[in-house]
Amino acid sequence: MTFQYCIIGGGIVGLATASDILARDPAARILVIEKEAGFGEHQTGHNSGVIHAGIYYAPGSLKAKLCREGAKATKAFARDNNIPFEVCGKLLVGTSPVEMERMEALKHRALENGIGFEEVSAARLREIEPNIAGLGALLVPSTGIINYKLICDALAEGLKANGAKLMTGTRVKGISEDDTGVVVTTDRGETIRAEQLVACAGLQSDRLARLAGLNPTHQIVPFRGEYYTLPDAKSTIVTHLIYPIPDPDLPFLGIHLTRMIDGRVTVGPNAVLGFHREGYKKGSIDLGDVTQMLTFGGFWKMARKNLTSGIDEFRNSIFRRGYLEQCRKYCPSLELPDLGQPGAGIRAQAVLADGTLVHDFLFLDSPRQLHVCNAPSPAATSAMPIAKMIVDRIEERSQ
Repeated sequence: MTFQYCIIGGGIVGLATASDILARDPAARILVIEKEAGFGEHQTGHNSGVIHAGIYYAPGSLKAKLCREGAKATKAFARDNNIPFEVCGKLLVGTSPVEMERMEALKHRALENGIGFEEVSAARLREIEPNIAGLGALLVPSTGIINYKLICDALAEGLKANGAKLMTGTRVKGISEDDTGVVVTTDRGETIRAEQLVACAGLQSDRLARLAGLNPTHQIVPFRGEYYTLPDAKSTIVTHLIYPIPDPDLPFLGIHLTRMIDGRVTVGPNAVLGFHREGYKKGSIDLGDVTQMLTFGGFWKMARKNLTSGIDEFRNSIFRRGYLEQCRKYCPSLELPDLGQPGAGIRAQAVLADGTLVHDFLFLDSPRQLHVCNAPSPAATSAMPIAKMIVDRIEERSQ
């Protein structure tokens, strides 16, 4: 089988990339390979479903720009494809004097990023969210909620309708490159030749890059984001998304309350080290994943840098009462039985050899390949402008 483009990975970034190629060249011969039976089965299908506004990201940064563009594109795509979404707004709640000081920095970021917000006093906060306690808050009204798997399904249907070939349940076993293209072999016995290969493999991105003969200096370290679903009786406990004021010294955001588009409310996630890149049940272990992680020097350097916060996260993962206290900081009415059905997503966190967590996009290139090795949050919100950036990059190097 011969194609112009082979896309490996059927999450939202891979599907959006294939769609962007086809939008530019409707005659392009495209193949999408996904090892799962369906699309968006890993990071895309296990995220919080938030359409982010981008208030947390440094002004002028690529993440801030892509998030703003992506939020608009996501809402427009949802409207065009009759995918339900809701613009419910996000409240960033300060619960201490220190957090109120940090809120000032967020206000400046919002202004520089062109993101609309409203300052909310403690009294006003009690009016609009009676179950939330805080000294004050920032309301970001443009934040929304959606089911990103429905976005994936619509992208896949569009690709199929316009002539792209979609191959699910297929694992890539080999990748080799020559002067004219790339040869991909699969576990189903196919040999595929493509002029260009784009890999959007998420949790397996470093392994796929090595399989392709590239030399990544990073490794993917999985972090579990564990959350709980509140009981139906508490599904109206908030009308906005309730987020913390982030601690700039910590690598992850912290526990928050998230309204889901299906009517549920979740609390979480934490961020604990995972021992299985694709094991969503608590206690999942894959010896190969663990061995590769523990033999990577960057893992130990990263662990030393974040030891205190890591211990706290593990403690709250094991003991639900500690987890509850993090929630009660701004939602004091929650009780232990309210932490209902557990769930988890797994973040593909690229870690460098010196232990640095990669918080920006990371690509590996060769003349005929482009590997997306780190697509940080908010990758789902930003998927469509990320795809444009990927295709621009391919076109520029082929000129």
